Amino acid sequence: MVAVRVRVPHAAGVGAVHVRTTPDGEQFFTDARLVHRGEHEDWWQAEVPCHNPVTTYRFLLESDEPGHAAYRWLNGTGVHLRDVPDTSDFRLVTHPAPPEWAQRAVVYQVFPDRFARDAGVEPVGDPGGQRSDLPDWAVPARWEDPVALTRRSGPVQVFGGTLDGARERLDHLVDLGADVLYLTPVFPARSNHRYDASTFEAVDPVLGGDAALLRLQEAAHECGIRVMGDITTNHTGDAHEWYAAARQDPHGEFGSWYVRDEARPGEWVTWLGVESLPKLDHANPAVRARLTEGPGSVIERWLGEGRGFDSWRVDVANMTGRYKGSDLAHQVARETRAAVDRATGGQGLLVAEHTHDHSRDVDGDGWHGVMNYSGFTRPVWTWLRAADFAPKFLGSPLQVPRLGAELVAETMRDFCSLVSWRSWTHSMTLVGSHDTTRVRTLVGDDVEQVKVAAGLLLTMPGIPMITYGDEIGMPGDFGEDGRRPMPWASRGAGDGMWDETLTEHYRALITLRRESPALCAGGMRWLYAEGEAMVYLREHPAETALVHIARASHDTVEIPVTQVPGAHAAQERTPHTPALDLTDRDVRLRAHGPTVQVWAWSTDAPAWEPVPETYRGGW
Repeated sequence: MVAVRVRVPHAAGVGAVHVRTTPDGEQFFTDARLVHRGEHEDWWQAEVPCHNPVTTYRFLLESDEPGHAAYRWLNGTGVHLRDVPDTSDFRLVTHPAPPEWAQRAVVYQVFPDRFARDAGVEPVGDPGGQRSDLPDWAVPARWEDPVALTRRSGPVQVFGGTLDGARERLDHLVDLGADVLYLTPVFPARSNHRYDASTFEAVDPVLGGDAALLRLQEAAHECGIRVMGDITTNHTGDAHEWYAAARQDPHGEFGSWYVRDEARPGEWVTWLGVESLPKLDHANPAVRARLTEGPGSVIERWLGEGRGFDSWRVDVANMTGRYKGSDLAHQVARETRAAVDRATGGQGLLVAEHTHDHSRDVDGDGWHGVMNYSGFTRPVWTWLRAADFAPKFLGSPLQVPRLGAELVAETMRDFCSLVSWRSWTHSMTLVGSHDTTRVRTLVGDDVEQVKVAAGLLLTMPGIPMITYGDEIGMPGDFGEDGRRPMPWASRGAGDGMWDETLTEHYRALITLRRESPALCAGGMRWLYAEGEAMVYLREHPAETALVHIARASHDTVEIPVTQVPGAHAAQERTPHTPALDLTDRDVRLRAHGPTVQVWAWSTDAPAWEPVPETYRGGW
């Protein structure tokens, strides 16, 4: 049984509140009781029995005052004067919670080949020169060379970054404030991205091998940083030892480890038709067992102190276990989660790649969260992309539109209302990744707009993920162009390739987030979103934060003071933020250009009421 609350302004004219749930599929109503009456608002509380693993609920607001609707629903998308589907109802999840540390985390994504070389592989006398110890498929490049952009040459160009190189640059993460290092795949493969693994049993020698990964994890832990690995459960590479055995004997043990389509005799099913990425068949229990069952399984063997990783990100999770009439995605997610929990004692985070609506894939017993492309990345792109630059988003045939804040906020609210608060806040928010256009290029090489993007990233719910180089203003268009080598030689050189003012902006926001319970773990309430401006509250029992983000200058926005309880005690929390302009009636916000402003104060909320002794908990 869980107590739920709703705060209702006096101006709404609400005289009674009911909570609707659907235990075992049948709707049931619980009367809420008034537990606090404040100067401007009422607090109502009810106890909701969590009879099912996921309990959905919404509020029914009743009024008999003239001028107010007698019948209003309140769900995750707001207040409605009509009946609405259950899809956006609030959710209570009884499955074990994600690790406590995750909600405070800041993730830093590294593409190992492009982040840093270590001193041991630098060619003598030529610090940026080509490596000579590469496999025959690789085309060596100097660190300062431009990236190859063609479909054929891009994946095989190797700059020679290593895991020891990443270890030697951990001070950069510490200085920035990131506490999770997320590495894209490190297993041997025939590409620089390594999503075409040839084995899951070893770390690629090109990156330094198993020992280098263990050295990196040990050093990271000494710095207070966790290491997250990247695993492909949907497919392997065509050079993988399992696939080699399958092709050698299609009717043998491994022949059934990969998907075969009866409509296409003699062919193996691959990821989106890419021949080098054959799809694993999770309908075969042996495949799932090899991936997730026991200390020797792929998922478990690399997790834990002295094993390499502390958490996993799962590539193409949305397609894993799905093909035509077969859908084992949830079973794979649950088994993977169980393996992570066993190996880490419940301290491992499990995040799934998902590029669109992920609502049916995060019920709470599988993936802790996703990479929130749909509910954060794409909406942010539609607000901040440059007027003369319209990128395509992850395979879309059309260019991303440029929208006002009202549509952006509506999009975010729609997508985030489809999942539990737990899943939303344990999903990784990102402005971009190694798969997308760089934020510096997205916004038209405007550093002030990059700062706005960082403001959204580090003040909204979710686990913020920064892709290496975004914090220095690294440019790059979609695909390989966004995977440029980190320009370490430019740090402090004044050549324009390392923007220290931008780095300081990220550093300050990360520090603010880490110190603010509201920004780490507070709720989310929109106050205003129109045109150039967004204003929202992050509310936590210990603190309330008011956030004002503008992509351009705008006239004064007036927000009724009744919507911002406690604002009279507001303190500025971001550089160059003025004192809050507050009258008896309004909070007034304005911007003379791109702006990130945060104020905070102690939350003044009534204590939770005890459950009445007369409560019986049934329906």
